[in-house]
Amino acid sequence: MESQFYSVEQVADRLGLHVRTVRNYVRDGRLKAVRIGKQYRIAREDLEAFTGRPVAPSPGESARRRRHVDASSIVEIDAVSPETAYRVTTLLTASIAHRGQDTRPLRVETAYDEERGRMKVVILGGPADTARLLEYIDAVVES
Repeated sequence: MESQFYSVEQVADRLGLHVRTVRNYVRDGRLKAVRIGKQYRIAREDLEAFTGRPVAPSPGESARRRRHVDASSIVEIDAVSPETAYRVTTLLTASIAHRGQDTRPLRVETAYDEERGRMKVVILGGPADTARLLEYIDAVVES
């Protein structure tokens, strides 16, 4: 895991303090820092320990640190009975409801047009979750 380091100026700006105040905190040992050349660098973890709260990432930093991949899938099923459409909807709803709390967001919408015998499923989520739900749909429709 790569640590994020801040300069004394960045820490002063984030905390609304004067640069000299931050340097004094470092020299007094109240704020842990490493010296690189003639400058101090403060690790994110040390700044969080000093302030007692998480440090909000800057806009460019959050894009680098939190990469995620989303997949969008639309499945159209023709000539499907109301019972099969109900089974697909129930299976997808149950599989989403029984996921862990620390999992990535997953959203599923279903619509059934009884007059045309057509069902539409929209899945928005991570690639692995989306693939799993597509396999469930295939298993129910093919059975």
